[in-house]
Amino acid sequence: MCKTPAIADIVVLVDGSWSIGRLNFRLVRLFLENLVSAFNVDSDKTRIGLAQYSGDPRIEWHLNQHSTKEAVLDAARNLPYKGGNTLTGLALTFILENSFKPEAGARPGVPKIGILITDGKSQDDVLPPAKSLRDAGIELFAIGVKNADVNELKAIASEPDETHVYNVADFNIMNTIIESLTQTVCSRVEEQDKEIKEATGSLSSNPVAPENLVTTDITARSFRVSWSHAPGKVEKYRVVYYSTTAGQPEEVVVDGTESTAVIQNLMSLTEYQLAVFAIYEKAASEGLRGVVTTLALPAAADLNIYDVTHSSMRVKWKPAPTATGYMILYAALTGGETADEKEVKVADSVTDIELEGLTPNTEYTVTVYALYGDEASDPLTGQETTLPLSPPRNLEFSEIRHSTARVSWEAASKKVNGYRIMYVKTDGATINEDEVEGSTTTFLSNLTSLTEYTVAVFSVYDEGQSDPLTGSFTTKKVPKPLDLTISDVSTDEFRVGWKHSADDVTLYRLACTPLSGEEAKELVLSGDVDTIVLYDLLPGTEYEVSLSAIYNDETESDVVAVLETTLFRSGIRYLDVGDETTFSLHVSWDPADSRVTQYKVSYVSLKGDRAEEAVMVPGRQNDLVLQPLLSDTLYKISVTPLYIDGEGTTLTVNGKTLPLSGPTNLRVSEEWYNRFRIRWDPPPTATMGYRVVYTSASAPGPTLDTFVGDDVNTMVILNLLSGTEYIVKLFATYSTGSSDAVVGRAKTYGRKEEVIVDGGTSRHCFYNLIPNTKYKISVYSQLQEIEGPAVSLLEATVCKAARANLVFLVDGSWSIGDENFVKIIGFLYNTIGALDKIGPEGTQVAIVQFSDDPRTEFQLNSYSDKENLLNAVQRIRYKGGNTKTGRAIKHAKDTIFTVEAGLQRGIPRVLVVITDGRSQDDIDKISKEMQIDGYSIFAVGVADADYSELINIANKPSNRHAFFVDDFDAFKKIEDELVTFVCETASARFKMMEMFGLVEKEYASVEGVSLETGSLNSFPCFRLHKDALLSQPTKNVHPEGLPSDYTITFLFRLLPDTPQEPFALWEILNQHNEPLVGVILDNGGKTLTYFNYDYKNEFQTVTFEDPGVKKIFFGSFHKLHVVISKTHAKLIVDCKQIGEKEINAAGNISTNGVETLGRMVRSRSPRGNSAQFQLQGFDISCSTSTANRDKCCELPGLGPEGLRGEIGPIGPQGQPGPQGPSGLSIQGLPVGSCCFSIQEWIA
Repeated sequence: MCKTPAIADIVVLVDGSWSIGRLNFRLVRLFLENLVSAFNVDSDKTRIGLAQYSGDPRIEWHLNQHSTKEAVLDAARNLPYKGGNTLTGLALTFILENSFKPEAGARPGVPKIGILITDGKSQDDVLPPAKSLRDAGIELFAIGVKNADVNELKAIASEPDETHVYNVADFNIMNTIIESLTQTVCSRVEEQDKEIKEATGSLSSNPVAPENLVTTDITARSFRVSWSHAPGKVEKYRVVYYSTTAGQPEEVVVDGTESTAVIQNLMSLTEYQLAVFAIYEKAASEGLRGVVTTLALPAAADLNIYDVTHSSMRVKWKPAPTATGYMILYAALTGGETADEKEVKVADSVTDIELEGLTPNTEYTVTVYALYGDEASDPLTGQETTLPLSPPRNLEFSEIRHSTARVSWEAASKKVNGYRIMYVKTDGATINEDEVEGSTTTFLSNLTSLTEYTVAVFSVYDEGQSDPLTGSFTTKKVPKPLDLTISDVSTDEFRVGWKHSADDVTLYRLACTPLSGEEAKELVLSGDVDTIVLYDLLPGTEYEVSLSAIYNDETESDVVAVLETTLFRSGIRYLDVGDETTFSLHVSWDPADSRVTQYKVSYVSLKGDRAEEAVMVPGRQNDLVLQPLLSDTLYKISVTPLYIDGEGTTLTVNGKTLPLSGPTNLRVSEEWYNRFRIRWDPPPTATMGYRVVYTSASAPGPTLDTFVGDDVNTMVILNLLSGTEYIVKLFATYSTGSSDAVVGRAKTYGRKEEVIVDGGTSRHCFYNLIPNTKYKISVYSQLQEIEGPAVSLLEATVCKAARANLVFLVDGSWSIGDENFVKIIGFLYNTIGALDKIGPEGTQVAIVQFSDDPRTEFQLNSYSDKENLLNAVQRIRYKGGNTKTGRAIKHAKDTIFTVEAGLQRGIPRVLVVITDGRSQDDIDKISKEMQIDGYSIFAVGVADADYSELINIANKPSNRHAFFVDDFDAFKKIEDELVTFVCETASARFKMMEMFGLVEKEYASVEGVSLETGSLNSFPCFRLHKDALLSQPTKNVHPEGLPSDYTITFLFRLLPDTPQEPFALWEILNQHNEPLVGVILDNGGKTLTYFNYDYKNEFQTVTFEDPGVKKIFFGSFHKLHVVISKTHAKLIVDCKQIGEKEINAAGNISTNGVETLGRMVRSRSPRGNSAQFQLQGFDISCSTSTANRDKCCELPGLGPEGLRGEIGPIGPQGQPGPQGPSGLSIQGLPVGSCCFSIQEWIA
């Protein structure tokens, strides 16, 4: 708190620029509040005023505005934030001229204090304004915050710097200098008060200003200022002046004995502010103020523009006295506006100048300024227009033809450089141009016939071009061809010739019309052709030949015509029969006479049981396929040429169709307790497929049959009785019937599976059972050599591990009928009933019924339990209509297999199509698209269904995906087999490509991935570029970890840019980026390594370096199956087993980490390096039999598996294996397994 009795006038100057910010400005208000609180503020004590500045300063309140401390504090609290630039020098001048004035509350004889608060460097000069304030007796304090310039603060503040300059690092610590600042200001007020009183002595307690300010001798560059002396001992007078527009003050100081001063080097016609201060030994008076305006500079006079040409004009004027030179500005006026000005400066002695290089026929504005150093007088302005350029004369047209004409004219001036010719169709819009130098004529070409043209000719000068000389003419009609003649006439051809009528013919149109009424021939020939031979004419026929010419402008001439008649002859030779099939013969012959119009081909069976049939063939055709014919039958075939006037000579030949060949070499293998495999060699002729009929040779029961496609030569027959011999008959099916059967016998194994477990065991699991099949299980207790009676039960397997998006597409067309539709519902009920769990955790099921249009009965997410789902199946009502299967399949893809309808990503998408007839729309395209996209499609055909269409709809191999039954009662025959294959497809298969976004609809959003052609042109693949390092959280891919048994399948290719160092094709990392399980490729060492942690949590690896492994490193696509079981790791390359090694059962994995593709082994971070390679397929299936069913059809040159040899006899039973891992390490039961509790039976 300042407790001195001395009083002061304090003006605070606050920086309000944008760099302060509104938040910091609140801290400035708090600082001002604390500063004001430290002084005894009142109207007759200390007064405080405040100004704020940025780009321009303003008074917030004057010294005399508030008479109490509370009023000043309230004003400080509500100080508004201004914003803008930082012009500190202008602000210092502003408070000198506005705040420290008597009318603003400044008191004479009272100490004057200025306090500046700023946060940055000024954008203008601060030294002269600060000096002016200090010279006026005002003591300056400078407070800098944050980015303030300390040197600038020292230049502004009074001395010494230690007490007058403050600098703090931030606004929030400004209050730390309040006490020091207050004490210093308080002390300086007392000292100033004492100095003022000593300086003024007895004359007055206040310094007195001079009086009677007078300005005289005013010119454009100077004026004189005079005043009356101030009383007392004045040491000097200080004259301060500044332009009201420029703002920077300047000063002149004269001795205290002087009362006048001359102010020079001023700007003309400018208002200046004046202030005269009397400077005493210890103080300075208030300023004596005034205003004066300088005069204007003398201008030139009497502007005259003369000697005007098309490119120049002269300008002269009367001189201005004392001018140092002249500046001439001139510019063209275009559209009422002035174009870019040009400038010429001349000495003061020049008053006449020529302006050159002007544009013809253009108005110019000319302005003359008298120069006085850097300043210019008022302008002297005039306007004048240059003369236009002369156009040519006497335009003439000659030598006018259909596409050319000559244009001529007379020259208008010797200064012409050339001529520009523009011509256009009078009714057109396209303008053509030509330029001519040194000539007054030109030849126009490529014109359109019978067309009026308008022509404009311009004279071209150095300065531009003249106005046009215009005229018009009309072209003539195009000429027709000359001298049309015919020569070299024969029975079926003659030569036509003619002469060209013009050089610009582009095409000829030639027509040859038989006058007998047959169809005419028309040819379009090149414009440089003048002869052509017409072939394939009718013998003995009169022709009219007409010809017209077509020109560049597509105009066609008149037609010229001539008549001619062809000669006559007949006959054929060399009749032959070949390419025999079971239902067709190919007949061919050589034409001997071009006059033949048609051939009549007759054929009849030599058995005499059929009437003769005939086919008419065009004369230009010399072969024919006869079909459908009876198999293994001799036919008599005759060919007769037909002419306009009758028949020619008939030739006859015999041919025989092939018999219906059956399959051969029927073989049986892979016998098991309830199944066996059959294989056969296909017949030499193409078939529609094969019918397999089998029945028990001893046990009573129905005869069963099934149908497979022509691409199949092996199949597994399922659901058989154990220990039973079967008779198998195999027929080849043709469009005309079936072959004789090849017959074989096979017998299923008869012994039972038996397992001995420890006496303390109360539970056991059976694996590799058939889904949806009943088994009898018996348990016997054994005590040493004694065996007790059996306890038995019947238990059916279910598809336990199935997890899929399963959609049934059911034919509801009129051909089904109400009764059969009920059987379809029963089939759906039984098939869905075989699934274990329904809903997101198991299999989601949707059903679509289709006819003309599809109808969604319910979607994938409609039901999450089996009971409600089966009830919904029974409520489905028959639809009726036509059979549009293709539309229904597309509906399923676009509407049902969607996230909105409940689709779950990463699990199989399975479609089952059930139909009884051929589709009335296309099914091939949509089926192919879905198969390529990874859908698994099964097709079930009944009665009149087209088996070839079923094969196209379903995936390969056809024997697993396409089914056919004779009627709806036979559904039971395929029910178990369909459930088995669907269950295997749906059982715990992870579609890893989809999980990593490597599908066509999503890959664009995955960084570092591009789409390319795969192993075959129809298959896409994805290039994983260097360091793409794709990863997914393990909990999203395998939320429950990996199963104990599984198969990893890759279809990929290594590239020339693939690094030689080892990298993980796929691996799982924990949360610390430590590998848990994966497959590593060593491109340099040509090896493959699989690793994991076993059930003891011990790290284990197996490396395959067999010769078969090395081929995957040589640039082609390859398919890998890495098969992992509880005891072995098996490697299969391109569907051929390479090696098998023992391992321990795997332990479970952590799901808190990530799964990656291509990660380099040496990489140590989640964003580390990764290898570049192509990936077409990646799946993980919870089965060790996946590879056995794969045929590697995606690889070029690899078709279905070849014939397998017979299975040898069963070997002796081996020793019991080691004890398996803890049950906690097993993830669940594989497809087709059954567990039971022994304790339940014992109880």
